[in-house]
Amino acid sequence: VGEHLRERLAAGPGVIDAMFAAGAIVGADGRPVDPRTPYRAGLHVWFHRELPAEEPVPFPVEVVYRDEHIVVADKPHFLATTPRGRHVAETALARLRRDLGIPTLTAAHRLDRLTAGLVLFTVRPEERGAYQTLFRDRRIAKEYEAVAPHDPALELPRVVRSRLVKERGSLTAREAEGEPNAVSRIELIRWRGGLGRYRLLPETGQTHQLRVHLCSLGVPILGDPLYPEVAPPAAPGDFSRPLQLLARLLRFTDPVTGRRHEFRSGRELEAFPS
Repeated sequence: VGEHLRERLAAGPGVIDAMFAAGAIVGADGRPVDPRTPYRAGLHVWFHRELPAEEPVPFPVEVVYRDEHIVVADKPHFLATTPRGRHVAETALARLRRDLGIPTLTAAHRLDRLTAGLVLFTVRPEERGAYQTLFRDRRIAKEYEAVAPHDPALELPRVVRSRLVKERGSLTAREAEGEPNAVSRIELIRWRGGLGRYRLLPETGQTHQLRVHLCSLGVPILGDPLYPEVAPPAAPGDFSRPLQLLARLLRFTDPVTGRRHEFRSGRELEAFPS
């Protein structure tokens, strides 16, 4: 950001004047700064750098539930949950903040960009920690569905326990020796034509946990560009091969209101519809 600001300053005072006039420079309270505001030691001002163009994700985010404390959304494949890397405006969080008019909305957890399904968002910043604790303390039931090859010799249901490691800069996680930190229950719902539809019940929430565990059983999820092998990146705008993984259910007791919630995604996995 500092380098970007230096570039804008080098462009001349007219550019900065235009940023002030547009309200693009704000104080810590989020309000536009008046260019006549006198200097004060320790004063911080902020501006958002100009973002590169992003490929629009042509699928909607559906709001499943909303009250004064939380928003539960049904995220499509290919849409990131929160801004990260080259995905900023085209994220579920950015869309919901804009469409619902809730600038304080934050995500209580995150789904991979390629995974579809339910995501829990919090409305009030001071309550976010209470909802995040649900995930940390495993007081929220999560159920996923996936489509992968069917192996008649694979005995299911079963619980997979392993230690997952994801190193900085690596696209993939790997299983390693040591105390297990990832636990998943794998069930077969039904199968036909060489494909199986699986119910996945993660007890932990390690990065790519379900994808790695199914791959380790010899049935990698359809459409997975990372497991078992890293595939070349898809061309921009290519949404033809979604990862067949869906966050189907969230069930928990609201830590703020005490209400008992159960939410189900209305989406279908196209490779094995109901």
